[in-house]
Amino acid sequence: MALESTRAPVTTANFLKYVNDGFYSQTVFHRVIGNIVQGGGFTGVPIALSNAKTGTVYQPIALETPASTGLSNIAGTIAMARTNQLNSATSQFFINVADNTGLDTGAGGYAVFGHVISGMDTTIQSIKNVPVQSNGSEPSQPLTPPVVAWAYALK
Repeated sequence: MALESTRAPVTTANFLKYVNDGFYSQTVFHRVIGNIVQGGGFTGVPIALSNAKTGTVYQPIALETPASTGLSNIAGTIAMARTNQLNSATSQFFINVADNTGLDTGAGGYAVFGHVISGMDTTIQSIKNVPVQSNGSEPSQPLTPPVVAWAYALK
């Protein structure tokens, strides 16, 4: 992934804190739905406290909207997941596997902060195609969740 530290500095710095802490190691893509794959907060499924990644979870960050950064939720971009509260993103992120420009403004917008530079047609497409089951409210829980072995920053 290549990050947009100039256009989305708050979001990029937040993501790199988790990368540099080793937080994403052994987490899973716990949500595969429609045109996104989401990870960054759990070590297994179902989504439950017992599967939550342990380690430091930093304070939520301010939302850098696509309108303010000029970055759009298009195929191949990475964005922060959050709750219904606008300024609630912590560690979870998602990769847009198709154009999702409705996420630029819908529900207040979702902060894009980078893009996939390698593996979109192979690795990310494979994650998108994993069999899923209902998580209780939507059919998005992978039967066998893909694992993030590690994440590190290249200088």
